[in-house]
Amino acid sequence: MGDSPADRDTEIHALRTGIDLGLTVIDTAEMYGNGRSEDLVGDAILGRREEVFLVSKVLPSNASMKGTIQACHASLERLGTDCLDLYLLHWRGRFPLGETVAGFESLVAEGSIRGWGVSNFDTDELRDLPDGCQTDQVLYNVTRRGPEFDLMPFAASASMPVMAYSPVEQGRLLGNADLAHLAHELGATPAQLALAWTMRTGNVLAIPKASTAEHVRENAAAREIHLDDTDLARLDQAFPPPTRPQPLDML
Repeated sequence: MGDSPADRDTEIHALRTGIDLGLTVIDTAEMYGNGRSEDLVGDAILGRREEVFLVSKVLPSNASMKGTIQACHASLERLGTDCLDLYLLHWRGRFPLGETVAGFESLVAEGSIRGWGVSNFDTDELRDLPDGCQTDQVLYNVTRRGPEFDLMPFAASASMPVMAYSPVEQGRLLGNADLAHLAHELGATPAQLALAWTMRTGNVLAIPKASTAEHVRENAAAREIHLDDTDLARLDQAFPPPTRPQPLDML
């Protein structure tokens, strides 16, 4: 979001509609649109900052201690705020994790962020982190269930919620016949069913992209879908859970 000036008003309206509906976690990153996404979000939350939980990310190429601090300050300026609720390392890069975490802790101490976490970290990488990591944002949906085998149990043992990006596989799940059939029986859309499934345990936060108010309203309705044991068993049959460790997928 933020790439097309022609779509700017529509996208801002979508974000504000989400806030109105209680979808108050907004996830962005310095990488998205080379900062244009953060700029868009800043306009959307103008006058409403205290209503949202704001998340952004630092690129691995900026994730030295000094670079992390500088990147965060630049993100804050684009977002028009003085504090992020959560700041993530977008994925692991060449800088030692200790440097990045030191940057995070410095930002916490100065009040620029309230907490920090990571994105695209597999289970072994999570074990390398010191205490204080608030979340791991990973690719997770009914067709990308690898994290269920070991990453999610590890996160649960650390009382760490998981953020699921691309919960509808960038729209590709919308054409899946199995998903569409069950969604129809439940009086839902395939996207709503995919979102409800992703959030079924209460320990996973889904962060789908929605650039129109209509799409936001459709996503919001997924919160009302209850999946019983029969529904979940049918989804397991169509999209089998992992039976062994799998490398973490990324998009």
